[in-house]
Amino acid sequence: MKIGIVCYPTYGGSGVLATELGMALSHNGHNVHFITSHQPVRLEFLNSNLHFHEVFIEDYPLFRYQPYELALSSKLVEVVEKYKLDILHVHYAIPHAYAAYMAKQMLEQKGIKIPIVTTLHGTDITLVGSHPVYKAAVEFSINNSDIVTTVSESLRSDTLRLFTIYNRIEVIYNFIDFDKQKDWEDEDCLRETLANNNERIITHVSNFRPVKRVLDVIKIFHKIQEKIPSKLLMVGDGPDREKAETLAKEYGIKNKILFLGKSDEVRKILCLSDLFLLPSETESFGLAALEAMAARNAVISTNTGGLPEVNLHGKTGFLSNVGDVEDMAKNAVYLLENEERLDKFKDKAYSFAQEFSIEKILPKYERLYNLVLK
Repeated sequence: MKIGIVCYPTYGGSGVLATELGMALSHNGHNVHFITSHQPVRLEFLNSNLHFHEVFIEDYPLFRYQPYELALSSKLVEVVEKYKLDILHVHYAIPHAYAAYMAKQMLEQKGIKIPIVTTLHGTDITLVGSHPVYKAAVEFSINNSDIVTTVSESLRSDTLRLFTIYNRIEVIYNFIDFDKQKDWEDEDCLRETLANNNERIITHVSNFRPVKRVLDVIKIFHKIQEKIPSKLLMVGDGPDREKAETLAKEYGIKNKILFLGKSDEVRKILCLSDLFLLPSETESFGLAALEAMAARNAVISTNTGGLPEVNLHGKTGFLSNVGDVEDMAKNAVYLLENEERLDKFKDKAYSFAQEFSIEKILPKYERLYNLVLK
């Protein structure tokens, strides 16, 4: 198949999933074309099966904000025509599904039919999409896609609750490429470069937006390190980073925290870690938690959104209510204070993460592609 993929080419979960999916499809012999504003960060290399087409936006003084969806629609028409694509798979309802629908209409006037698969990831539904300004466009885009998927049962329920949907929605979970994970496992995890032998390593990875509640991460760690010798690795960057650093200084624990910024070596960092903290306000799935579990980390998270589908309470880690720092810290200490107990949770986390391997998830997307082409 010749597949066009439209996504946000950034560090966010939707961009990571879309990029990893495209690379896996290309390895399976499909011809994959990424159509985005710039090359996705996880896109490792281009080859005969993997292509990138940049969407250019001309700076025109008439527009206060440049109309990206118009440029994207035009680029989609160009790429579909030139490379005779069979299908478009767009990630995020707006602007991507909306732009794809406009491209589809333009192509139909030329006698070209192109089906659209739309994958919803979370904020396009629960935050942006449900806003009155965008709701009608999101609803229209979903109902005019040929097939719609969500990354969790929770997100599917939210979509049906927030919108009037006539289309069928299928759940296909996010995934992990364990072959890439093994690349880091084969290397020595040199923990001593970051922590002493008696110290536990705790990790948080996010975009440091308010919804990730990174201040709660600092508060939880503050309580943990009072009872368990430990170091905290903060991976990522965003608007709340400065607040997190300030709070760490106020607690007098800045020397026990490493703010590593954005990194392309998240898997290697997680290889060093014992416990992963994810106290988010909401998570449509929790890809960061899954990546941590695949690196054999137990997980302390909130019980919001799709997280209970990934982090099994009392088995792979523990779930707490949003903002319940005391409970999350208590659960973390319970795991970290006993080596044998921690190992059992880490082993279970790794084992359950196998259920989300790319080998199990990829055929589900290929089945949908074949279905919509029929």
